[in-house]
This record gives sequence, C-alpha cells and structure tokens, in this order.
Amino acid sequence: MPPSPLDPNTALIVVDLQRGIAALPTVHPMPPLVERAARLAAAFRECALPVVLVSVIGTAPGRSEHPRRSIDADAAWAELLPELDAQAGDHRVTKRTWGAFTGTDLAEYLRKRGVTQVVVCGVATSIGVESTARQAHEQGLHVTLAIDAMTDLDAAAHANSVQRIFPRLGERATTEELVQLLRARRAPAG
Repeated sequence: MPPSPLDPNTALIVVDLQRGIAALPTVHPMPPLVERAARLAAAFRECALPVVLVSVIGTAPGRSEHPRRSIDADAAWAELLPELDAQAGDHRVTKRTWGAFTGTDLAEYLRKRGVTQVVVCGVATSIGVESTARQAHEQGLHVTLAIDAMTDLDAAAHANSVQRIFPRLGERATTEELVQLLRARRAPAG
C-alpha cells in the first residue's frame, strides 16, 4: 500500500547513523542504507522541513539478561556519518536510551515547529528506530518508517519490526516513495 501524502509539517528523524554504530555487523550493508538516509535528509532540506540527526552516547541504567555492548562514547564513536552532510540548521539529539524522545528536547523541538508527522530511519530497526517510532506515536505524531533506510544487527528482529510492529505504529514507505512525495509538494501547481 503506498504511503499517504506527507503532512505539511513533517520532520525526518535519522537514528544513530554514527561511526561506532556503522562499524557493527548489520543485516543489510551500511553504504546503500546511509546513501538512502542522506537522500532523504537532502530532500527534506530542499523542502525546508526539519531534519533531526540522533546519536547515542550511552545506555539506560538497569539490569537485563542480554549482555550489554560496551559503548565507547568518545567523540569519534559518536560522530555522525559524513555522508549525512549535517547542516547547521539540522537539529541534533544526543540520547542515552533507545528512543530519541526520552531525556532529550526532541518533543519540545517538534512541538515548537508545529510538526505533526515524522519519518524515521536509521539503526537498529528493532531498538533505536522502533523505540523512537513508538515514542513519536505516543506523542500523537503520524509516523512513517523508511524501511529501506534502516537495518538491524539481527535479521529476525528487523523482520519482526518491519512486518508486525511498524504497521501498528504508522505507515511504511521506501526512500523513493518518500522522495516522490516531497518532490510533488515542491512542484508548481497547474
């Protein structure tokens, strides 16, 4: 099913496309995924729509059964990938939990700009992307997930999020579908 037209005030949220995360063994190759995320960011900027670049520098406290990956939050590890072509007008969010809303200014930033919809992409599908999408949904935002601009460390977890969870949180779309929707809004009427 093709995605609905984007709301007039839609923001792009790019989750954890940073050097340390990009070096991890993901299900899908990182270069094409990063290229698609960068393409989305450029298209959003061309439409003067907000671009939010999220990076993670720690983990939430608390015990879990799963061994925690040691996160070396030095500057190089947390550095956004240069392919994203971060701009001065982009909003940067640094998080210490899975989702980009908890403990950050993201909800306030979006609210002040009248954002009613977010497009989410990045890594990892079942962790940072899904948590951010859940939080956006809980904030009352329309959510669209750029499914070809995300990946995970686990194929089954990625598939579960894309096939079972995301349809309950919003709409799924490809980068090309989203870029076409953005181009359509820039096209002169007539």
